[in-house]
Amino acid sequence: MISKIIVTGGAGFIGSHIAEKLAKDGHEIVIVDNLDPYYSVELKKRNLDIALNSGDVTFVNADITHLESMKQIIDSTVDYVYHEAAQAGVRISVEDPFKPNNINVVGTLNVLKASLEADVKKVINASSSSVYGKVSYLPFDEKHPTEPVSPYGVSKLAAEHYCRVFYEVYGLPTTSLRYFTVYGPRMRPDLAISIFTKKMLANEPITVYGDGEQTRDFTYIDDVVEANIKLLNCKVTDGKVLNIGSGNRISVNDLIITLKYIIESKSAVEYTVSQKGDAENTLSDVSRAQKLIQYEPSISIEKGLKKFVEWFA
Repeated sequence: MISKIIVTGGAGFIGSHIAEKLAKDGHEIVIVDNLDPYYSVELKKRNLDIALNSGDVTFVNADITHLESMKQIIDSTVDYVYHEAAQAGVRISVEDPFKPNNINVVGTLNVLKASLEADVKKVINASSSSVYGKVSYLPFDEKHPTEPVSPYGVSKLAAEHYCRVFYEVYGLPTTSLRYFTVYGPRMRPDLAISIFTKKMLANEPITVYGDGEQTRDFTYIDDVVEANIKLLNCKVTDGKVLNIGSGNRISVNDLIITLKYIIESKSAVEYTVSQKGDAENTLSDVSRAQKLIQYEPSISIEKGLKKFVEWFA
């Protein structure tokens, strides 16, 4: 069935991929984005062009922190809302905790309020593994304590709770997906894989914060998009949170070794002090997503990095 779907943050990395896939599946898509210059607006416009050329897609330049704008855009003709808009970045949130709070918490509240009044069928909210923070055990299942170690993590956790409450109190179907370090074509230029790849292609030295033994569960963009698509017409996840990761982890040092091998780079590695707010280790338990939406991550880190390097080059 063809649906009208809003994608907030649709000019960004994950949002543009979701919008593109939904459009190719035949849905009517409205991308909502304010083209915040947090990173290159030119990159965002390129993402937009790809999405706009993939089917019945329109773009509205609007800010989720403006409630009246959201009420005008998310009206009674809208079936679903994919809420991908956010102020991303752990480190930037440490420098300025107010911006992520305003966008990720107040902005989410506005999207939920507008969606409730418009009687949409479901809001799918982009959350983050940053909500876990301090590690009690690995892998993280959804019952793991949530003690974020950055203002960004706090803002994403608050947004999750608002989604749950809007379901439990007001009856608005919501699902939050906790993404684990998503990477792939069109990814943000300020993320480690982007930075490392750019430097390695030029054989320039790369900087690692800490000793490089910290580990990450890297999730390829195609797996994340697939998980999101599965939530259309899916009621079993209403009011719930789901981990969306690869179920594997790799140290930053091993990531560098793998990338250097793929690129055939001679870049030197320089180590410096750890940065505040960075998680030490992440690893997802995706069994809930496997059970409820038959989520099966299919792209290994080696295969995903090769695909990314080909695109980047």
